[in-house]
Amino acid sequence: MAVKSLGRDDVPPEKLIPLLMIPIMLVVVLLKNRRKRVLKPQFLWVMPAIVLPLIGLGLWGMAQNPNAAHAPFGPDAWAVLAVGGVLGGIAGWYRGKTVTIEKEPNGVLMAQASPLGLILLVALFAGRSLLRDLIEGHAAQWHLNAMAVTDAFLVFAMALIVMQRVEMYIRARRVQAGRLDDHVEVVA
Repeated sequence: MAVKSLGRDDVPPEKLIPLLMIPIMLVVVLLKNRRKRVLKPQFLWVMPAIVLPLIGLGLWGMAQNPNAAHAPFGPDAWAVLAVGGVLGGIAGWYRGKTVTIEKEPNGVLMAQASPLGLILLVALFAGRSLLRDLIEGHAAQWHLNAMAVTDAFLVFAMALIVMQRVEMYIRARRVQAGRLDDHVEVVA
């Protein structure tokens, strides 16, 4: 049996599998977000409390791997990480604003994710997949640390999750106090 070598136009499986996961993830999330769910603001801290240490451990672990060429970060690499964090925070805040929060007559808060938030999430994942190859391929030309760029995507995800939950917590407290929800809504 002959083994076909990858040509210039062939996409290796490690790049194709994440791209194929996007439509699957889209269908699962769309089905999950069709109905309202109970929102318990007192538990919004749980996901960031799980994700923050895991991503921090991942960043630390990559730096400790003796087989990885992970040079110490200079000011430019820290700037790349900061940009990833700021952009992730902005995206997370906006994604949190797309979630509708309502107070039921019995006092229970209900949340429903907007299709706009899902579109934002899919665009971010697709953009990450496309930009990673471009940025990592040209990192040396652009005088960027390729590891810092890779780590910045993790910092972006971490900031997105944290700021989404912070924004939702602030709004949930307002709704609990009897004020209206000022979420972002698509007007057709």
